[in-house]
Order: sequence, then structure tokens, then C-alpha cells
Amino acid sequence: MAAAEPGATPGGGSCVPAGGGSVPVLFCFSVFARPSSVPHGAGYELLIQKFLSLYGDQIDMHRKFVVQLFAEEWSQYIDLPKGFLVNERCKVRLVPLQIQITTLGNLTPSSTVFFCCDMQERFRPAIKYFGDIISVGQRLLQGARLLGIPVIVTEQYPKGLGSTVQEIDLTGAKLVLPKTKFSMVLPEVEAALAEIPGVRSIVLFGVETHVCIQQTALELIGRGLEVHIVADATSSRSMMDRMFALERLARTGIIVTTSEAILLQLVADKEHPKFKEIQNLIKASAPESGLLSKV
Repeated sequence: MAAAEPGATPGGGSCVPAGGGSVPVLFCFSVFARPSSVPHGAGYELLIQKFLSLYGDQIDMHRKFVVQLFAEEWSQYIDLPKGFLVNERCKVRLVPLQIQITTLGNLTPSSTVFFCCDMQERFRPAIKYFGDIISVGQRLLQGARLLGIPVIVTEQYPKGLGSTVQEIDLTGAKLVLPKTKFSMVLPEVEAALAEIPGVRSIVLFGVETHVCIQQTALELIGRGLEVHIVADATSSRSMMDRMFALERLARTGIIVTTSEAILLQLVADKEHPKFKEIQNLIKASAPESGLLSKV
């Protein structure tokens, strides 16, 4: 891993001056936050080593990062000051820097989670092409079960809007959660993600594109996760709202794609043991509805 340098000299000897004792530090990365400790007087290099020991299986060694410190004076994170040494309890985070667009978009089952957003009964008469996105969403969830991919489902105010439609089989979902917040990024969802090692990519679909899908996607990329929105499995009441939301999200670096592209990218090879079953899912495609012509 090449980390952005805050002024410390890599390989320049120990960062810990003489003395003993340790200092509690909260180490934050992506959606995770883990308390630990470092020796009193630890510097930049020991902080990096601690991040690697805590999150090594989740850190892409080809990316560049910067270490930031939470500054009480400003009530926000700042880049780690030059020559910083840990002398008191603090909170630090590892932030990935922008990477080349050509490295984005790789999906593997072991680092992917599916998010199914608010596919509920009361939306049926209001959402354009709702029957089609239900069909595609169900196919995605079948693919997730075949490939062992965790699924997180939310329902927006189910007391008033009903539960997830019966056509969508939630068997094996890791979490089915009611919400009132538009974004799916709730504390319970963050906790569920923290239980899944190596999460890097979220495949997101449901309703509405310009509200819950958009707000969820923006929160997820703000936490350093890669987001794939399934265009043929997301819709809104208005096609104009849907179109402008997808355009806006694509400009932020979110990947707007299709269910077939997602499923075939996850198997990656005709020799994959689940390829035939995934291929059969794809063959049972939804009828042409005009939905994708509205992207």
C-alpha cells in the first residue's frame, strides 16, 4: 500500500520515543471503527501498521491513502499534522484517495453485498415499470443465493407502505429492516456490514431512484465503498426523476449497469461451478418494457 505521507520519513527508524505505556486510539476505515491502542509517542508509521493489522484483508494495497486525525477544535477530521505523535486518546481514520477510473468496477462474490431497497406493496401502482423491476430484483436475489452473496433489505415505513412484495423471495437475507430514513445506511446496516469481512462493492437496486437509491448510493461512496446501481431493477414514479438521478450518480463515479452485466461479472468464467444456473436465470429475462430506454 502506498500511503499519502504526512511529513514522517518512511523507514526512518522508530516512531516511538523512550518511555512506556499505551494510548487508546479509535481506528476508522470505511464503515468500520475499531478501538485499539498504540505505544505512547507512536507516529505515522506505527499508525499505518496498526491499520494494516486491523483491516489488512479489506485494504486494497494498490490504492493510495491518507491518515486523518479527528480535531476537536474543528469538530471534523484533518490531515495528520507533520511529525504527529500519539500522546493522548484520539480518533484516526484511513481515507482512500481518488483512483483511476480504469480500476473501478471489478466485482467478486467475496467482496460484494446486495442492497434491496423498499420494493414494497404500496409502491406497486405508483412506480413506473414496477412489475419489471420486481422480476429483475427477484432474479438478482436468486443469483445472490447461488453465489453466497449477503443481501440487506430495507422497507420504508412498512406500517403504512406494506412489506416487500410477495414475488420477491427474501429467504436467506442477512437483514430485513424497517426504516423511516430515506437512505439505507442505518446503524444496523453499518453493523451488519462490519460483520462481513472484506466488503468493497455494493450492488444496489429498488425504489425510488431519485430518493432512497440516490441517498443510499451517495452515503455509501462517502464511506469508501464502490456502488453499482442496477438500472433495470430501479425506478421512480417519474421517468424524469429517474433519468436525472442516474445521470447525477454516474457523474459521481457510481457505476450504472444492468442485472445481466452484474451476474456475469460475478461468475466471470464459463467454468465457474454456478455458471449454468446463472445463465438460466439470465435466460428468464423480463420482457422489454422500455425502462432502459429511459436511462
